[in-house]
Amino acid sequence: MSDQFAQMADIPREFLRDGTLFINRCTKPDKREFIKISQAVGIGFVIMGVIGFIVKLIHIPVNNILVYASLPPYSRHTCHQQCCFDRYRL
Repeated sequence: MSDQFAQMADIPREFLRDGTLFINRCTKPDKREFIKISQAVGIGFVIMGVIGFIVKLIHIPVNNILVYASLPPYSRHTCHQQCCFDRYRL
């Protein structure tokens, strides 16, 4: 029983030891490396934003066309009078 407890307690201890060794081996980036990393991340954000914008730009009209085509004819009424809202309420 105590052997199992020792093994269970050894796992976090080994994890912490490996983590501290890893952190001690790491170095901070210098100014030039930090600027390069920041530029790469910024360019990635811009590219992902442009891709998202293009996808949204294409899919919103397509979705509206599909939804509008699937609606029954009486719900496509474009009059904005109150009587029409009562009559053609979805």
